[in-house]
Amino acid sequence: MMSSRMAGSILLRHAAPRLFAATATSPSVAAARPLLAAGDAGLPAVMVRLMSTASEANKEAAKGQGEAGKKEAAKGEGAKEVVINSYWGIEQSNKLVREDGTEWKWTCFRPWETYTADTSIDLTKHHEPKTMLDKIAYWTVKSLRFPTDIFFQRRYGCRAMMLETVAAVPGMVGGMLLHLRSLRRFEQSGGWIRTLLEEAENERMHLMTFMEVAQPRWYERALVLAVQVVFFNAYFLGYLVSPKLAHRVVGYLEEEAIHSYTEYLRDLESGKIANVTAPAIAIDYWRLPANATLKDVVTVVRADEAHHRDVNHFASDIHYQGMQLKESPAPIGYH
Repeated sequence: MMSSRMAGSILLRHAAPRLFAATATSPSVAAARPLLAAGDAGLPAVMVRLMSTASEANKEAAKGQGEAGKKEAAKGEGAKEVVINSYWGIEQSNKLVREDGTEWKWTCFRPWETYTADTSIDLTKHHEPKTMLDKIAYWTVKSLRFPTDIFFQRRYGCRAMMLETVAAVPGMVGGMLLHLRSLRRFEQSGGWIRTLLEEAENERMHLMTFMEVAQPRWYERALVLAVQVVFFNAYFLGYLVSPKLAHRVVGYLEEEAIHSYTEYLRDLESGKIANVTAPAIAIDYWRLPANATLKDVVTVVRADEAHHRDVNHFASDIHYQGMQLKESPAPIGYH
């Protein structure tokens, strides 16, 4: 069987050229000749031709897809951000504008978060320390003022910057602990979580403002780091042990802040410190006039500190009466 197949193959290989040579003038025969010749590779001639044709078609298709892919990639580069936002369902809002139609450039706060400070607040209020805890809080704060006066002297810009790095801690710590308490006990906070976090954010905005006025030196940055580590942990433990003591300490700290900003204003009014143009962030945050000065900024910051003084002394008084903060509605938005 095998020998007959081999003989037939050899006969066809030798006879094919002669058989088709006589009819080479026919177009159909001429087209068939390469098909037969291709069979030398061991595959049927027709299959070889079909495979060759398919390979060329695949190459053309791949080339076309590659060019189309490059075009799509180039086109998609500009829309990459839009695709990501669309995927997560977070769409960037349209550009915000001020009331006068100019573009709002701040991302750290929005136009509806700005406000006009109440500068008519009584700055002379003081809580007389009567109980032992009140006296501890009062003299603790007074003892901290002495090294601060020596270090900063009358450099009130740097002093204010340092003060705000400390003042922004208690609201965050208190709000965090009340938040965790609310989760543990499945209870409302009476709005005090939001109030304390608003205080922390307001104090941080004070810091962002004074960063435009006075740039800290390297050793002042190191001091801020050290003070933050110590004060955060001390206040955290103090709030766990006695919230009424913690809030009283902050109340007295705010009283000292009012005093420091009053001294700052005196030096601005006397010309000892240049009354420069107010930073743009302060003008937008407190809705100050376009021609506002540093004096205007210090005035509204001092008013904020007076409000924080009231809130923390009020919170301490609630604890002194044997109640929880949640039992008395929080002064949300008290500026």
